[in-house]
Amino acid sequence: MADRCALGKYVLRRFSRDDLEKVIRINEECLPEHYTPFFYLDLHQSFPNSFIVAELNGEVLGYIMCRVEWSLSEFDRWRLVKKGHVISIAVLPEHRRKGIGRALMVEAMKALRDYGASEIYLEVRVTNHPAISLYKGLKFEIVNRIKHYYSDGEDAYVMARKCDARIED
Repeated sequence: MADRCALGKYVLRRFSRDDLEKVIRINEECLPEHYTPFFYLDLHQSFPNSFIVAELNGEVLGYIMCRVEWSLSEFDRWRLVKKGHVISIAVLPEHRRKGIGRALMVEAMKALRDYGASEIYLEVRVTNHPAISLYKGLKFEIVNRIKHYYSDGEDAYVMARKCDARIED
């Protein structure tokens, strides 16, 4: 897994236990929602192919972590499906707008499809316009709004897409 961005060469690779402190630091710097070290390691153990980090010159500058769950379809509320859930994605501020977040999403979506997911979904703050734009560009659509989803009371959009063969590189 490798790609290029305007900053130079960056590499996407699977998360390893050695990345834990760096990923926690990125999460704490970029997002108000934080997780225990056990949570990260449990996701890694359960779904290693969909826990991906972005590196530049050996520095971890972003990550995405996902899991697979069974629940009702976002598109057909009467059907139980296997869904990929993007739990968290973050890129350090100085590395944003270089295609890294999109590349992380694409690789994670491919991994979730390989895990057998037929849909992919995520929650995003209604005020996070850059992220919403990124997800819409990847063919996610807003399927729900959850009132007071975040600990500070902000609402979340649930965005979802079908996990088909047309995941773009």
